Amino acid sequence: VQLQASGGGLVQAGGSLRLSCAASGFTLGDYAIGWFRQAPGKEREGVSCLSSSGGSTYYADSVKGRFTISRDNAKNMVYLRMSSLKPEDTAVYYCNAHLRQRDYWGQGTLVTVSS
Repeated sequence: VQLQASGGGLVQAGGSLRLSCAASGFTLGDYAIGWFRQAPGKEREGVSCLSSSGGSTYYADSVKGRFTISRDNAKNMVYLRMSSLKPEDTAVYYCNAHLRQRDYWGQGTLVTVSS
């Protein structure tokens, strides 16, 4: 079972990035998915979540209107499209898959937004 996140990098404020998360070893379509982030010196926080059916989404207030979560169950992929990035979005981003007592985490990908 593995979640492999990628797509992080250095971007200027106002720019965009798309994070990807590749799932293997389990059926992603059965799981709710989410993106979390942890900035230096801060606790991990939830950024966005998407239900297994795709019918229910959650966005943190700080990213509403700027980030979009999506999934491609056929490809076992999860995405987070981030636009209008701000320096305060700088963090390590983690993807997560959740089903009842099962929680799988990716290794994290660093996003750095320069002012």
